[in-house]
Amino acid sequence: MKAICATDLSAASEATIENETCLECLGRIGVEEIHLVTVIPSNVHAGMPGIDFETRREQALDRYRRVIEDAGFDVEAHVVRGTPHRRINGVAEAIGASLTVVGSRGKSPLENRVIGSTARNLARTTVVPLLVNRIERGADDPDILREHLFRRMLYATDFSQNAERAFETFSYLRHATQEATLVHVETPKDPSLPEDVDPEARLSELATSLEDWGIETRTEVRQGDPADEILAAEEEYEPTTILVGSRGHSRLRRLLLGSVSEDIVTRANGNVMLVPPSRTA
Repeated sequence: MKAICATDLSAASEATIENETCLECLGRIGVEEIHLVTVIPSNVHAGMPGIDFETRREQALDRYRRVIEDAGFDVEAHVVRGTPHRRINGVAEAIGASLTVVGSRGKSPLENRVIGSTARNLARTTVVPLLVNRIERGADDPDILREHLFRRMLYATDFSQNAERAFETFSYLRHATQEATLVHVETPKDPSLPEDVDPEARLSELATSLEDWGIETRTEVRQGDPADEILAAEEEYEPTTILVGSRGHSRLRRLLLGSVSEDIVTRANGNVMLVPPSRTA
């Protein structure tokens, strides 16, 4: 597997790259090759007064490369110019990446840090599964939330085709997962399930699949606003990562789940993994 690690050379992205538990977990799920991607905004040019951007960038990328190589990965660096989320998606498609990793403080929707803004834009547009690696909030010298990324998963599903696609990531996440909580939120905003679909029974079927892999699993059906309830479940069960499909099948479901996934990226206390629809769907 190949993974993109997007960096803006900030403390947030550096904390992600230098977090040994993050790199170890990527290795456990089958990542062998990591591509560092840094995007130079169009309004930044060589020779601008005050900061030697090029020297700083080269030194940082060399340091990141050594850290990742020492962890046992093949590494390649890409320096591109343009709009960050578009260029990150472009590189992900070009190399056939299986995962994009981006660090984010995620304090609030009003925070305007470059990497935070990029994380929210990627949540709307990502072409491959996206892992938003949450760092310590409210710190000038931030630390990563130092716990294995996929040890305790909170999987939220509306039973759509794309939610099923998100569940399929357990085929490789299971090598790093010990516990999973499976949640469905019933809400009047969401198109109702067919009458013959029993949410508790569907969750039980999914739980059986994970238990066959030795993952300790619980299920829960909640009622209310999807984002609020998923985040309430996060507070209750303290997962290391929330797993959710980023968009649903119908146009209405795409709009609803698109806003839900973006809301979760912004408001979650921990890591979030978003799985987009198949590019051929």
